[in-house]
Amino acid sequence: MVYFQKMTLAGYQQIKDEIAALKKDRPRRIKLLQEARSLGDLSENTEYSTAKRELGHLQSRLRYLNKQLKYAQVIQPAASGVVDLGSRVKLAFVDDDEEVDYQVVGKLEADLAQGKVAFDSPLGQAIMKQPAGKTVTVAAPAGSYQVKIISIQ
Repeated sequence: MVYFQKMTLAGYQQIKDEIAALKKDRPRRIKLLQEARSLGDLSENTEYSTAKRELGHLQSRLRYLNKQLKYAQVIQPAASGVVDLGSRVKLAFVDDDEEVDYQVVGKLEADLAQGKVAFDSPLGQAIMKQPAGKTVTVAAPAGSYQVKIISIQ
C-alpha cells in the first residue's frame, strides 16, 4: 500500500527548493572531502571524517526529500465554505477569547511559529470540513478545549 503525503503547493515547492539548494552544495562538499583525503593518514584525519559525515548527511537528506516528493499529493484548496487543506482560518479560543490565524497544511509543513497547523493534528482534525461560525471541541493530549471558526479563506 502506498501512503501519500498530503501537502499544499507551497509545501511541495519548499521541498523542491531545498533539494535544489542541497544539489548546488553537493559539489562543494565533495571537494572538501577530496581535499581532506589528500592530507594523509585517514585514520587520524578529523577533516576527512567530518567531511565524509557531512556529505553523508547531505545525501541522506536528499534521499528523504526526494521520497517526500515522490509520494506527495498536492491538494488545492477549494472554495467550498469549509476548512480544508490549504485554507487560512481565523479561530477564537472560547476559554480566553484569544484570536489566532492559521493555515491548515500537511504534516511536513506544520510550524505553529509560522501559523501553520497540520490537518492531522488535534486542532486540525477538529476544524477540518467545518464551516465558519461553528464551535468545535479539540481533544488535545493536555485536555479538551473549544475553538470557534470565525472565518475561512
